[in-house]
Amino acid sequence: MLTCTKERVVFNKCLFKMNLENHIVPVTDVDRAKGFYEQLGWRLDDDVAPMDGLRFVQFTPPGSAASITFGLGLNTAAPGSTQGTLVVSDIVAAHDGLLKLGIDVSDIWHGPPFPVEARQPGPDPERTSYGSFCSFNDPDGNLWIVQEVTTRLPGRE
Repeated sequence: MLTCTKERVVFNKCLFKMNLENHIVPVTDVDRAKGFYEQLGWRLDDDVAPMDGLRFVQFTPPGSAASITFGLGLNTAAPGSTQGTLVVSDIVAAHDGLLKLGIDVSDIWHGPPFPVEARQPGPDPERTSYGSFCSFNDPDGNLWIVQEVTTRLPGRE
């Protein structure tokens, strides 16, 4: 039974904890996508085909509690239609690391991620938390924005 404490009441409603554990990513070629996420150094959690026409491949980024899943027969979304955010503590180190892995990563920018015209080159001059970014796409064009977070907003610990 859910007990509603003062911390769990927002707008007169009792909230309960929910964790984002997994996100489905649409891809056209499962093995090509699997190779890409292996190249990124993400942990392969599962690759299983329980029946004809159905295959699950799950990866988890290093240090993340959430995973992605792609495969065959999982998703009706168009490949390349997903956008996700990966959080790092040092955008320059993350950018350099992605380059060393052979990932085609954008230059670092600061300012809002959208629209693209609003981006300013380089890391945020004051290295403000949530203020610096780079991005890359998987082989299908799914966009991953990498964001530097050094101090979390309240409630985001």
